[in-house]
Amino acid sequence: MVRLTISLEDEMHSALKEAAARQNRSMASIIEESLQARGIQPLATARDIVARARANSTMGARQAMALALEETREYRAGR
Repeated sequence: MVRLTISLEDEMHSALKEAAARQNRSMASIIEESLQARGIQPLATARDIVARARANSTMGARQAMALALEETREYRAGR
């Protein structure tokens, strides 16, 4: 396990500490869960997800790229 130092505003640190106490969890577990919820995954996990999606897809590479670009643009536009 790797140790990481982060800087938080005092209010955010207090809120995180209180949430951890209320949930009987560590602050680290809440942060890790938050990262996972934001889609941050180990590279091996991401590769596995992509491999499974490709195996189950009927789209060609060009069609898949066009769809990915379209969805990325829509997401960035807030749609």
